[in-house]
Amino acid sequence: MQRDEQIFSIIRKELERQRRGLELIASENFTSLQVMQAMGNVMTNKYAEGYPGHRYYGGCEMVDQSEQLAIDRAKQIFGVEYVNVQPHSGAQANASVMMAVLKPGDKILGLDLSMGGHLTHGSPVNFSGKLYEPHFYGVNKETGLIEYDKMEQIAKEVRPKLIVCGASAYSREWDYKRIREIADSVNALIMADIAHPAGLIAKGLLDSPFDYCHFVTTTTHKTLRGPRGGMIMIGKDFENPFGIKTPKGEIRKMSSVMDLAVFPGVQGGPLEHVIAAKAVSFLEILSDEYTQYAKQIVKNAQSMSKAFVSKGYQIVSGGTDNHLMLIDLRNKNVTGKKAEQALVKADITVNKNMVPFDDKSAFVTSGIRVGVPAITTRGLTENHMPQIVEWIDELLMDPDNEQKISSVRTAVNQFMQQFPLYPELG
Repeated sequence: MQRDEQIFSIIRKELERQRRGLELIASENFTSLQVMQAMGNVMTNKYAEGYPGHRYYGGCEMVDQSEQLAIDRAKQIFGVEYVNVQPHSGAQANASVMMAVLKPGDKILGLDLSMGGHLTHGSPVNFSGKLYEPHFYGVNKETGLIEYDKMEQIAKEVRPKLIVCGASAYSREWDYKRIREIADSVNALIMADIAHPAGLIAKGLLDSPFDYCHFVTTTTHKTLRGPRGGMIMIGKDFENPFGIKTPKGEIRKMSSVMDLAVFPGVQGGPLEHVIAAKAVSFLEILSDEYTQYAKQIVKNAQSMSKAFVSKGYQIVSGGTDNHLMLIDLRNKNVTGKKAEQALVKADITVNKNMVPFDDKSAFVTSGIRVGVPAITTRGLTENHMPQIVEWIDELLMDPDNEQKISSVRTAVNQFMQQFPLYPELG
């Protein structure tokens, strides 16, 4: 069979792009080589609808073992009773939870996308805003912090069936206890989407949602540093509160209802090669090396935040408790779009991002989102963060200066040579 030189050339160029630059997109990371090797394996050939021990196809003995290992390791990481590792993404994990506990038209309450929320938390362009009736809470205009009093007020007014907490661009802790009090007062369930900070929660560096939230979803990349995928967890299994019945008319615990929501509710056959890679990454997370990695993420984020503030940048909420920061650029007279373009040209990858109460469109934005998980994986420490901020500041002060962009790009490329990425790949 002829080798596809065209696509493998593109893959090689992507490896070179990743190697030479500073990856500051908060939702990206670099898996270990063994995670990638596990993902590119013969399990991609296996159809395995159903769950370990209960498949609709024969020949699932090995994928059963692999999937069960992933489940057991995830349970150990987070100390939970139930895990479903089949969701293809965080979005499909969220869709599955909503399918399990909601009917079309039911009310949900989530963080507004423009305030740092996620598309799947009720955005009108997403399934969550099309199938259900979305309502939103936000952050305080002055502090940039979640307004829990406002959340409570809205919850009592609209009485949602599901409250969603978690974000894609919020840098502070969540008060899960307060959210549970609000939810109990209106008889609502809670879904915590911890896709971004999951790795820090796993190591006890941020508060755990499991004691207060009925369902917890996450991606398996980002701070967990695994393959791209999703996962659903329940801290302690419970009787489903709405009398939700299975197709046979049985009322079961939420674990059974959730399994049915993932398959056959939202997905068909699971990606068993990706689940094998999830299992590998979960073993890595259980290691002491990963504990040190997670602690270094926090150190790097704190150092970077301090460096930005020292140069007059406005970080929404004033700083960070996790791995990312959302920077409002309006006092620097540069848009998020312009900032992203200038930085990417210099091999510093960020993403433009709306900030709370933004006066620009989602295609332009007034801010950028910056995160440190990927550069921490590369081996950078808190001592390197001021230099990164220095480069960013140099470009944003003169984003159309091609000569300066070229100069910074050369400096970045030379700097990153001391942090090899996948040297085994040649």
